[in-house]
Amino acid sequence: MAKTDFETKLENAKKTLETLMSPEITLQNSVKAYESGMKELQDAQKILEEAKIKIQEIKVS
Repeated sequence: MAKTDFETKLENAKKTLETLMSPEITLQNSVKAYESGMKELQDAQKILEEAKIKIQEIKVS
């Protein structure tokens, strides 16, 4: 599985938010979109955490 970059994760989350804001979305589809959007945000958070750890390691060296 290829790693997707932070910016792509955020863009996907924004698209999901737009989907959720649609008045025509069904409840079932909104739940799926919400789950997908939350996964993208969690993945983006992990990328940020990894970057923070790398920066701290660089500062220590």
